[in-house]
Formats: sequence, C-alpha cells, structure tokens
Amino acid sequence: MREIHVEEIRDNVAQICIDAAYNLNEDVLAAFARAQETETSPAAKEILGLLQENARIAREDHIPLCQDTGIAIFFVELGQDLRIKNGFIVDAINDGVRKGYREGYLRKSVVDPLTRRNTGDNTPAIIYTELVPGDKLKISFMPKGAGSENMSSIRMLRPTEGVEGIRNFVLECVRRAGANPCPPVVIGVGIGGDFEKAALLSKKALLRPVGSPNPKLELASLEMDLLKTVNRTGIGPEGLGGKVTAMAVHVESFPCHIASLPVAVNINCHAARHKTIIL
Repeated sequence: MREIHVEEIRDNVAQICIDAAYNLNEDVLAAFARAQETETSPAAKEILGLLQENARIAREDHIPLCQDTGIAIFFVELGQDLRIKNGFIVDAINDGVRKGYREGYLRKSVVDPLTRRNTGDNTPAIIYTELVPGDKLKISFMPKGAGSENMSSIRMLRPTEGVEGIRNFVLECVRRAGANPCPPVVIGVGIGGDFEKAALLSKKALLRPVGSPNPKLELASLEMDLLKTVNRTGIGPEGLGGKVTAMAVHVESFPCHIASLPVAVNINCHAARHKTIIL
C-alpha cells in the first residue's frame, strides 16, 4: 500500500488555491477567443478583449483575477490502495486552504450563516470524497464566487415535462441571472438522481474543460441545444448585449426514480476557475 504524507497534501492544496486565483486555464482562454470571433457587437468584442487583458495582468503580476476568490470546493478521488500518513485528509485540505489563502493574499469570504461572523481563513472547505480503485489521490479545486453561485437553482420536474421542461428551466435560470454572474457564463446542468445528486452533478459538470462535449451522444446533443437556446437571449458579455451569453453548457446525468425528474442548474462566471492535481 502506497503512503502519502498529510504535509504533501496540504502544500499542494495551498498551491492550487493560489494558482486557480491567479492563472486562468487555457481552456477558458480558448473559449474567450472563440467568443470574440463569434461576436459582432463592438461593445461585446471590447468586453471579451478586456477579460483576456485582465487574465494576462493577473497572471503576469501574480494577483487574483477577481476580488471574490470564492468559497473553496474540492472534489477528491481517493485510491483505495493509498494510505494517508500522519493525519486526516480533511484536516490536510483545510490546512492547505488556510495556507494558500494567507500566502496568496486571497480574500477570506466564509462566514457563519446566521451570525455572519467571518471564520478568518476561508475554511471550512466544502469537500466531496469518492473512493476509487488504485493508489493515487486526485484533487480538483473550484473556488466559487457568490455572484454566480447565488444564481443557481434546483427543481423537481414532473417526468412528463421531459427535455422541454429541462430547456425551459435552464432558460428561466439564465434570464433571471442576467448580468449578475458576470457572463459569458459556463452552465452546469445535473439531471436525475435525487434532490442532492442533481445539484452535485451540476457542479461537477463545471470541472470539465470549457466546451468539451459529454461523451454520451444524447447529452452532447442536449448541450448544444441548450447553448443555442441560452445564447438567443441576447444577454451577452457582462449583460450588455451580444451573441455569447454562455461559452458552454455541460450536462451530466444519473438514473432517477420513475416518478421524478430532478434538474439542477449551476452557473459559473466567465473565469470558470478550476485546477486539478494528481498525487
């Protein structure tokens, strides 16, 4: 059985917290470029150019892309043949968040939900752990800002509403969101499972490279259909009008009960920040 020390987990988590805040992924930069080619509105083109310039400044000057450095969300795949040495993985991840947010001078945004008292170090992180075959540890980090997260929704549709009901719900969420999530957005849609599974699927969908189609053909087709529908709203970059309201729609699904059709919509801002490491 392979071993990994908690300090290695802590230090790597700290680094990806900083990296996600400073450096926009290549898949997002490529999506910006595609959007700029698609846009015909001079204002929309200028906004997309400014978003690319903002990403360059953040990367070169080692500063956050956005002042909202988010609540720390982790998706962890833990190999069953791996042993965590000298500690608990959840503690190691939270220690990494404390270290990364302190050393990276990232805003601490986590508060008690009732007293609104700040925890002071952006912990506790939200951690989803899955046991998988093998002896590796895969950690995916998503710092999620409130502007986009607050625009997310879940609905228990009737099975008879089908694809049309899903399309209408996604469109309703996007129209209600308007400029709040800083479009052009990336939209995660979770279909099936139950109440919490649909929500988890919608968030996990946002970890995929922006614009990468679902390998299931029927879901890839639905993604394209939803993207076209969303972009016909004309909300555009930063809500000022244009052809690109969303850069991508990612759909994930899971079998559900015969009497239900859970659907969750999780909206990500244009930065779509995410980093993955394998130890």
